[in-house]
Amino acid sequence: MKAIILGGAIASLIVGSAIAQATEFYVVQDSSTKRCTIVDKKPTTTTTVVVGNGVYKTRTEAETAMKTVKVCTTN
Repeated sequence: MKAIILGGAIASLIVGSAIAQATEFYVVQDSSTKRCTIVDKKPTTTTTVVVGNGVYKTRTEAETAMKTVKVCTTN
């Protein structure tokens, strides 16, 4: 029983680490409305464009970057 619990704990740590590393944020601009937003997945449509320095590790970094990206602050 201890082996099962230990195995489950190890598995959850591995999965948790993988999820934490996979978190990415992007500042994107909708090409039709010119409005900037923050998304957690790289856009796959042609109506949104990644602006700024690309990938941010935290949402806070992305929010700070969005305030400094020229195309986001002029609208």
